[in-house]
Amino acid sequence: MTTVDAPIDLHPFYCPVDAAIHPRVAESERDALAWVERVGLAADDRQRESLRHTLSAEFYARFAPFADYDGLQLAVRWVYWGFIFDDRRCDTGRFGDDPARFPPMAGAVQRVMDAPWCDPGDDRYARSVQDIVRGMYELRTPTQARRFTDAHRAWLFSVTWQVANRARGHLPDLPEYTALRLQTAGGSPTIALLEIANGPEVPGAEMDSPAVRALTEMAITVASWDNDFHSLHRELRESRDYPNLVTVLAHHRGLRRDEAAAEAVRLRDRVMTRFLRLREIVTARPVSEALRTYLDGLGHAIRGNIDWALNVPRYDGIAPHPGWAERPSDPSTEPLPIPAISWWWDDL
Repeated sequence: MTTVDAPIDLHPFYCPVDAAIHPRVAESERDALAWVERVGLAADDRQRESLRHTLSAEFYARFAPFADYDGLQLAVRWVYWGFIFDDRRCDTGRFGDDPARFPPMAGAVQRVMDAPWCDPGDDRYARSVQDIVRGMYELRTPTQARRFTDAHRAWLFSVTWQVANRARGHLPDLPEYTALRLQTAGGSPTIALLEIANGPEVPGAEMDSPAVRALTEMAITVASWDNDFHSLHRELRESRDYPNLVTVLAHHRGLRRDEAAAEAVRLRDRVMTRFLRLREIVTARPVSEALRTYLDGLGHAIRGNIDWALNVPRYDGIAPHPGWAERPSDPSTEPLPIPAISWWWDDL
């Protein structure tokens, strides 16, 4: 593979969704950081500072700009939890590259979420996430809380897959990486928080329909690939073999890094175009207001993730804001030839 070490400029983002943010974002941050202290989520001042730098309150305030405050707070708390858990137990530390250690630890954490009335033990991550889930059962319906914990399990399962790849030095190809990244980015629980934040429960027949499942997966994929662009420089500093949409394309297709980045944008824009079209089709049908709120939230999630990532210290060293593209870089409406996701272009 031929690579170029010069920084790669971000391409303009195609995302015709208006920016929005919850008006109580500053209050949300103060309350969430007070919760971090109360439950002992951060072990020391360094971890506290790292958590502050995630701007987690801003992150979810952009996903759910019209949420009720109590629902927003539960979502923001989990985002803070998710960032520190991901950094310290999924990406680094004694669990992050050990496929024998990670599953038992993850299973224990998941268990206290599935049964939030059981004893969480001494693990501060288990105790604090159980506190969040208990709040979900108190504030929202059991169905909504269960949807979140099921999405969380899917995330941890796929991180186990990622840990196994890391342990054997395996860089997946595009089809495998697409299926893997759909879950390892934490998108499923993050999107499941939309119902928790906003309130209305989407009827099961709508939420589980192929079209809504496709729209959910598309929003997660676009956001996770956008994060790949934002985090590329940081990840390359840590490891040239770190799985990222750009590094995967460069490695397996023999592209220079700038060529791989351009191809990644084309793939991303194809999915974004399909998302917008399918969402338009679904919302033209007689559907519930709860579903309309949820689908609106998916759009805010894509746009909010971009706006947050361009300012958060977590992605230090990225290029200045590249602006917004008026049109997709690839106007094709044909399915992407990736087995895990090509069905998104079916007649749903």
